[in-house]
This record gives sequence, C-alpha cells and structure tokens, in this order.
Amino acid sequence: MFRTPDTPAVARRRERERRVISQMIALYCRKQHRGEPRDASAFCGEPVCADCAELDAFAVRRTERCPHMATKTSCNKCSTHCYPPAMQERIRAVMRFAGPRMLLHHPVAAVRHILGR
Repeated sequence: MFRTPDTPAVARRRERERRVISQMIALYCRKQHRGEPRDASAFCGEPVCADCAELDAFAVRRTERCPHMATKTSCNKCSTHCYPPAMQERIRAVMRFAGPRMLLHHPVAAVRHILGR
C-alpha cells in the first residue's frame, strides 16, 4: 500500500510513537525478563532480550507504516488492526505492565502519549 509523504507534524508524531512503544517494550523486558540475556537493542537504544527485540521491531515497523497517523487517537480505537492476534496479546501485556510505570521512568513521554500530542 502506497502512503503519501508525512507532513512535518505527522513525521514528529510517528517518531514519538516509535520511541514510546520501544521504551515501553524495553521497560517491560527489563522488569519481566530479568534472567534472560539482553543482547539486542530496541529502537530507543535500550538493551532487550531477543523475544522483546522481535516485538520491538514489529511494533516499530507497524508504526512506520500506519496510514492513520495524522488522525488516530490510539491503536486500540483504530478501524484498521495492524497487529495479528498473537502480537496484539503480546503488545497488550507490554502496555498493561509498562503504561503506568512510564510515568516514573519516562514522565514527559508518558504525559505526551496520554495527551496524544
């Protein structure tokens, strides 16, 4: 599917969305996968395990290709579901865990994400 080039505002939002989801995955990995080696690097630059690196790469790719970035409020309210069911469950688990903790670890990113800016 061909996507029109982003406006500067949409490009900033897309970049911020990629960084926030990557930070959430890294936070989840750091707290939930303590015994696993974190040899890979997430999009945000933090170390993650191989399983979380796969999820991070998938989430970043989907954010890059989102055709509704200019108008969407959040992925769970979107009419187009980009994630297959298995990945939806994985990302939901990450968001349930990391969402509330983002206020402590990345407060500015969390508030911006909540406000949708």
